[in-house]
Amino acid sequence: MEKSFIDKLALIELRGRKVLETKSKGKDTWYIPGGKREAGESDQQALVREIKEELSVDLDPASFSHYGTFEAQAHGKPEGVVVRMTCYTGHYTGNLTPQAEVEMMDWFDYAQRDRVSPVDQLIFDDLKEKDLID
Repeated sequence: MEKSFIDKLALIELRGRKVLETKSKGKDTWYIPGGKREAGESDQQALVREIKEELSVDLDPASFSHYGTFEAQAHGKPEGVVVRMTCYTGHYTGNLTPQAEVEMMDWFDYAQRDRVSPVDQLIFDDLKEKDLID
C-alpha cells in the first residue's frame, strides 16, 4: 500500500519540564500546536500563521531552531495516511491564549502521553529521552 503524507508544522514549547498541548473543539485527542502549510508557504511562514491563529502570539522566525521531523500514522485517518510533523522551537511575544478552533491548552508531562496523537507520542518519547520533560 502506498503512503500518503499530511505535511504539518509544530511548535515545541517547553515550560517547567512539560510540553504545550492543545485540543480543538470537537476533538478527543490533544496535539502539539501548529498545523498544515498553505500553498507556497515556507515552514516559518506556516508556523507563524498557525500559531497566531491558534494561540494569539507572534512567533519570531529569526529565533526558530529545527527540533526534528517525525512521522506516524495520522490519527483518525485511514491506514497509510501518515503525518510528517516538522517541529521547531522559537520565541514569541504575547500571552498564549486558545482561539479559533483551539478550545483548550495545557502543559503535559510524559505520564499524559496516552492522551496525545500518535505523532505527538513519538515527540514525547524523544523529549523524554533527551531529559527535557518529566
